[in-house]
Amino acid sequence: MDYNEKALQMHEKYGGKLRTESNVNINTKQDLSIAYTPGVARVCEVIAQDKRKVYKYTLKKRTVAVVTDGSAVLGLGNIGPEAALPVMEGKCILFKEYAGLDAFPICLDTQNTQEIIAIVKAIAPTFGGINLEDISAPRCFEIEEALQDIGIPVMHDDQHGTAITLMAALINASKLAGKPINKMKIVINGAGSAGVAITKLILGISINSSPEIRAKDVIVCDSKGIIGHHRDDVKRDFVKTELANLTNNDAKTGLLETALDGADVFIGVSVGDVVTPEMIQSMNDRSIVFAMANPIPEIMPELAKAAGAFIVGTGRSDFPNQINNVLIFPGIFKGALEAQVSQFTSEMKLAAAFALAGAIETPTLSEILPSPLNKNVAYLVGEAVKEAAKRSSKSRPKQVVMG
Repeated sequence: MDYNEKALQMHEKYGGKLRTESNVNINTKQDLSIAYTPGVARVCEVIAQDKRKVYKYTLKKRTVAVVTDGSAVLGLGNIGPEAALPVMEGKCILFKEYAGLDAFPICLDTQNTQEIIAIVKAIAPTFGGINLEDISAPRCFEIEEALQDIGIPVMHDDQHGTAITLMAALINASKLAGKPINKMKIVINGAGSAGVAITKLILGISINSSPEIRAKDVIVCDSKGIIGHHRDDVKRDFVKTELANLTNNDAKTGLLETALDGADVFIGVSVGDVVTPEMIQSMNDRSIVFAMANPIPEIMPELAKAAGAFIVGTGRSDFPNQINNVLIFPGIFKGALEAQVSQFTSEMKLAAAFALAGAIETPTLSEILPSPLNKNVAYLVGEAVKEAAKRSSKSRPKQVVMG
């Protein structure tokens, strides 16, 4: 099937994938008076007296803004806000289908970091959460960090949705391989938004997690090879300097092939066809290969398997072990909005990873995660996030949620 042509036909037929619908009917003057003026004035007065009531009387409690500047859309790059709109519409319908949340695409005609921060802060009263999407690194880090105090949870899904899903896959794969995560040598190829978030999550940065699931031996590579303090370009890049501080404990130098020699895990969030069968052969027995570049993985699954990989996962739906953000982002927002938290915490992210890993009772070499079509996963993830939120609220002062 030619999915490209089918997609064009479908989008043209329906004029996009998203529309709004009313929760109430307006058939009489009484209906109009209750839904709008004069009755709605009383609702406004109640909220004006207590901003938290906005969650009780409006769509805020179930609504997410999917915000992009069109600078890093799928594998297409900086294609701008209009061209990004079909992707954001798709993200919104996934929120609805999987988590019952209403989501709206907000495609901004600016790539100025401070303008984006200001715009998101300004629209926050309408939404219960903000999903930042397809914003290029390193601006995505600054934007997300600057929005953590706006009173509603904000998450850059390309970072954390990918990292949480990957963490769940690694939890189950490590069990099958018989290797605890803290005993594994892990190589991550790609130092963009996903690579940074994956590195921090598997290292257990700012998380009170069990020692056996905290990686200790991690090397991160980019297009120039192993990231470390030996490289002058790393010293000029604050993101890669942080990665150098957290990883490459043995101060290795060289290219990706050097990093993979004797590794237990390869995690690819980079570009296609950068891993050879010889590199896989140089890895340890029962090696785990997560080649998630799209549409072409870092190494095709059949080549990785033939070279001796024990478990292989990709980002594609036409191969086993798809590692897909849709398994995480609907549920983690569902739980956060239902708990009315003001921020996503590391504990919530780790709880989501364990919930996803536990959603499949008996993992196998070809099924380490549930199918992305399994809509029950969002419920399980959401419940885990709410429980984590309860635990967090008992251990820190109560935060004020701004309207």
